[in-house]
Amino acid sequence: RTPDATRRCAPLLALLSLTGALHSDAYVVPPPFASRSRNACRDREADVSPLAGVTDSIRQAAAAAFLSAALVFSPTPSATAADYGSLSDEQKAVAEAWRLVDNSYLERTFNNQDWFGMRQDAVKKKYKSMDDANAEIQKIVGSLGDKYTRYLPPAKYQSMVDSATGTLAGVGVEISTNSDGRVIASDVEANSPAANGGIKPRDVFVEVDGIRFDAKATPDDVASKLRGPEGSKVGVVMERDGKTLDYILQRQRITVTSVKTYMSEKAGVGKVGVIRIKSFSGTTADKVKEAIEDLKKKGAVAFVLDVRNNPGGLLPGGVDTASLFLDANKPVVFEVNKSGQVKSTETFAPGLDTESPVVVLANGNTASAAEVMSAALKENGRAKLVGAQTFGKGIVQTIRQLSYNNGGVAITVQRYETPLHNDINKSGIPVDIESKDCTSDDALTCIPKEAFGK
Repeated sequence: RTPDATRRCAPLLALLSLTGALHSDAYVVPPPFASRSRNACRDREADVSPLAGVTDSIRQAAAAAFLSAALVFSPTPSATAADYGSLSDEQKAVAEAWRLVDNSYLERTFNNQDWFGMRQDAVKKKYKSMDDANAEIQKIVGSLGDKYTRYLPPAKYQSMVDSATGTLAGVGVEISTNSDGRVIASDVEANSPAANGGIKPRDVFVEVDGIRFDAKATPDDVASKLRGPEGSKVGVVMERDGKTLDYILQRQRITVTSVKTYMSEKAGVGKVGVIRIKSFSGTTADKVKEAIEDLKKKGAVAFVLDVRNNPGGLLPGGVDTASLFLDANKPVVFEVNKSGQVKSTETFAPGLDTESPVVVLANGNTASAAEVMSAALKENGRAKLVGAQTFGKGIVQTIRQLSYNNGGVAITVQRYETPLHNDINKSGIPVDIESKDCTSDDALTCIPKEAFGK
């Protein structure tokens, strides 16, 4: 549902990527968000600014692993493989994938290559098997040079769908990588099989279900082995302080606690309510609203929104959370499509708290929907952004299913602009006050009192 504080031009269905992003092994995603249009659309020619020259290489390698892609699941293709006449099934599969990308890909030069010629060559080829056709699809999509536009093999596609719809279960850990490139449990859900079994944050994954993992393994490699049917058991070997620990855990349906709160105190400021947002879902804004009300009852005079390591999630979750702190008629985000048309999202009524001092604490792993919220509060002058420059994930992907149970394709279809029409993709959002490498669990230790205007 749409909080009264938010107005949109069109539904924004931005679904958390569970591959290479926040790897909650059974993230239960709420029903898709559908907002009402309030005749607020304003289309114009896009002011396309060149991408800043800051590359991913200056980010920690781990950040790329948990990068969130804002996604739209589109299970019914606009053109199915059966529409392609006398071609072989393999040729039809290649043509279908090409057409899906051609219909909606954001960057219309297609990496400055002969995109149509590529299609003609591909459908003339003779493929010995569907695996060969899939390899050709991967080659075609990979030629675009966009790491977010990619072919999803059947197992990967199904894993993403199952994860999003909650049809798989897991053990209740979030997964990332450490400075050595090893896959770790970055967080453990309370009362989950992992927590009850004894797994702790920062434990390193050595083996899952008989498969060993080294520094070449990705978070998604581990997450795919942790997921499975509810009630089934999985063997997990972890490393902690040089010792290996063996666990047998029973998978269960996991709902990730994405919002956590606590009260802290800052000299010269007073009681500060800290709201830790780990990812954005359709219920995040409601939970943050409840947190604000509860913390105010306990005496909070200021707030911190801690989005360190938040990879994003549902775009409306970030928009609605920002709206809780903004006055009426404030721009929140702009979306630019392949035609250069811009759709605006802005508030139409005052938020729950438009006056209390607010600080957003971010780092280099703060991405996507979390950056939308951060930019909205920063650029509207509502909050100070403290920490380190954010990741710079300013594009949206859609996932389209392929025929013949042949997996799917993820396609970049839109990009964001901030309220001041900044394109943050690959550059991120600069902070107002730098506080690098602050990993303290108490967010206030990372924030000087000046950030609160004191």
